[in-house]
Amino acid sequence: MAAPTSAKTASQLVSPSRRRATQALAAGLACPALLRAAEPAVRIGYAIARTGPWAGGAQVSQEPNYLLWAETVNAAGGLDVKGKKRPIELISSDDRSDIETCVRSYEKLMGSDKVDLVLPPWGSNANFAVAPLANRFGYPFVAPTALSKKLIEMKLPYFFLMLQQPAPMTTALVDMLKANGAKTAAVIYVDDLFGLENYAALKVALSGSGITLVEEKSYPAGVKDLSPVLRSIKDKAPDAFIGFTYPPDTILASKQSKEIGFNPKFFYASVGTAFQLYRNVMTPAGAEGVLGMGSWNAKTSSGAKAYFEAHTKKYAGKEPDRWASGACWAALEILQAGVARVGLDRKALRDYIAKTEHKTILGPIRFEGSENVATPGAVSQWQNGEFEVVWPKSIATAALVPAKPAWK
Repeated sequence: MAAPTSAKTASQLVSPSRRRATQALAAGLACPALLRAAEPAVRIGYAIARTGPWAGGAQVSQEPNYLLWAETVNAAGGLDVKGKKRPIELISSDDRSDIETCVRSYEKLMGSDKVDLVLPPWGSNANFAVAPLANRFGYPFVAPTALSKKLIEMKLPYFFLMLQQPAPMTTALVDMLKANGAKTAAVIYVDDLFGLENYAALKVALSGSGITLVEEKSYPAGVKDLSPVLRSIKDKAPDAFIGFTYPPDTILASKQSKEIGFNPKFFYASVGTAFQLYRNVMTPAGAEGVLGMGSWNAKTSSGAKAYFEAHTKKYAGKEPDRWASGACWAALEILQAGVARVGLDRKALRDYIAKTEHKTILGPIRFEGSENVATPGAVSQWQNGEFEVVWPKSIATAALVPAKPAWK
């Protein structure tokens, strides 16, 4: 998915100094008075995938939210820094879906550019590479798209993960399957940090559940054909299919399952299922009953509804995804509230994030170390064109449909 035109043009066609001015102008267009503001801009830097394989996720779950947030805050007079309103200036670049480029970009932002704050890159791998750097420079990092037990185990005091991690997510999935009579399951997983950690957590969650794994297969990133393994799984007729997959693979597994007539009672694949793109490619009828990682939608709270509507208005009907986009907006809410309370002192801001229970569009969020321990693991399901939260019942926006209908 392409980056928003304004961000792509600014990053690719102008010099760095001109780019900063362009982005500050773009963020402040809704409030011309900001251009004459006496207070200096708050310089916020980030690198994000606008090209390469990470761009599909980054340009749904993160950068559109960064741009919308800056525009919204500036339209309201600027970022509240301990009682003084200051315009936001975004300083950003394309990390090209490349770890080395991403690390160099953040080293420059925090080292020589000395921006006031940073926003995280997209994905577990990029955050795994950049998190120690942010910790060394003392920049709070509230990451909305990192899913890794290893990041928690690194015990980086400036690093916070918004997403529910593999253990609570797979536990919620297994609890749901067990409660609805599943006895057998098959799993495929991408052979990288995301896939390996979720697969390992699933194995732990299944222990003692009474659910037997009849097939477990890894596959390489960038896979073009999953039909052989799907045919093998179909022959074993499991009650549940589980895929720890990236968006292109999520769609590939779904389309090829439809082609071969593999339609288990429970079909779960993530990430990518929570994206509008999934519903568009599969069609609403074709996506019906499919399960995946998700934790919110516009029904979750009044704030979630307002955010959803603002996003779809700004981006001409393009919807935020129903998992990490909400976590991204909640992370920005946490950052904004912290700056209002303690200003731009990064140590004080880190302490505020670490020690406060935060009110967000997703509900309360609280960190123990790097982990968000307040948001429960969750399962969502496509129902009538909406990705409904169906498990656990305490945060559900709709009841689970306990048997997937035939592919259409």
